[in-house]
Amino acid sequence: MPYKEELLHYIWKFRLYPHDSLVTTDGEGIEVIDPGMHNLHAGPDFFNAKIRIGDKMWAGDVEIHRSSDEWERHGHHTDKAYNSVILHLSENVNRMIINQRGQQIPQSTLAVPARIRKNADYLIYSNSSLPCRDYLPSLPEVVVRSFLNTLAIERLERKTNDIYTHLKHFKESWDEVFYVLLTRNFGFGLNSDVFERLALSLPFKYIRRHGDNLFQVEALLFGQAGLLEGPGDRRDRGDGETGRSGDDGADAQTGRTRGEGEDYFLQLQHEYRFLKRKYSLTPLEGYLFKRMRTRPHSFPEMRIAQLAALLQSSERLFSLVLERERVDDWISLFFISPSPFWQTHYSFRKQSPESSGQLGSASRQILLINSVAPVLFAYGKRTAVEGYCDKAIHLLESLKPERNVIVSEFREAGVISRNAFDTQALIQLRRAYCDTRKCLFCRIGHTLLVKSEK
Repeated sequence: MPYKEELLHYIWKFRLYPHDSLVTTDGEGIEVIDPGMHNLHAGPDFFNAKIRIGDKMWAGDVEIHRSSDEWERHGHHTDKAYNSVILHLSENVNRMIINQRGQQIPQSTLAVPARIRKNADYLIYSNSSLPCRDYLPSLPEVVVRSFLNTLAIERLERKTNDIYTHLKHFKESWDEVFYVLLTRNFGFGLNSDVFERLALSLPFKYIRRHGDNLFQVEALLFGQAGLLEGPGDRRDRGDGETGRSGDDGADAQTGRTRGEGEDYFLQLQHEYRFLKRKYSLTPLEGYLFKRMRTRPHSFPEMRIAQLAALLQSSERLFSLVLERERVDDWISLFFISPSPFWQTHYSFRKQSPESSGQLGSASRQILLINSVAPVLFAYGKRTAVEGYCDKAIHLLESLKPERNVIVSEFREAGVISRNAFDTQALIQLRRAYCDTRKCLFCRIGHTLLVKSEK
């Protein structure tokens, strides 16, 4: 079965073998004082174990394989790092083994109890996206809740590592990092990657230089996104100019009357070409932005217009995030309206019923969960100020549960989310453990693996 060696590690680590089953090939009994520290990197599988073989106490490392011949196949017999091994364990002891010094290593069979093998087979071979789905309702709630708390922090720490990577790239500029994180999350899943590429291609310092002019911020973002290129009279003819119009709004090249959307488009295009030359920018390709199965209010153009309004409304948005104390104050940061054109349009060519064009409540919550909470947590870790970490946790605990496929699947299995802190935990559980079948490393999986048959 897959993960067989990992299952043997698991049996040894948690002492799940029959306690009278450990006997060396020479017939001496083995008493485990300490199984040692599990090593997930190069070298022996368990460091600093303490065992008694017969009447002699040993301290050193333990190596585990599926069969004895893997010792030589893996080259351990010529590796000095394995001279510290005091015990070799395997399901199939089929040959004598020696270390690099030529010394024979004591060996014992490591038995896997039938009930654990059965439970492990069930979890690993399950066709369900949640391998333990059928068992979840029977688990004590205290076990599930305790693990959810751990998982939510684990997810925040994973996001913190991503933020630190950006921080290194941007030479410790939290403003630039938050700008990239925020822009990525304006892609709302479907377009997250390309929105991040947009941010990385357009330094925040250029947007701040034009912070007093929303139109110029829009030109920078739409142009860099590759959304200001189009057919016909929208084509860049190489002279840096667009067709000029007279007072009646007629196009100088074709003589036809332009609509409001086209006029706005051409003005943005003209402005971007100037800014593109000024800052030596290289735009993305507009086709990278996905629109299939996307509602009009979530079109890339609409999201960019909202992002432009948010970035232009506050020169130091990251500082404002740090200063806030209450959930309502963080939410208020995202109550922004795009420029008037986007209050009657979803794209450059299509009009819509008039509206404020503001982010919806669900969108604001997603930005708080994926942008504000992680950056607060990361900043608290970086500065060793626990208050910011506490803010991040408080924010997640104060927001409603997310609504997505993962959360729904766990709800159907009997795990009810109380808030966004819980739903972030479930996302971490599904992606880091269930999808990768790391049941042996999961606290819920452990509870089920050692479960006795009734």
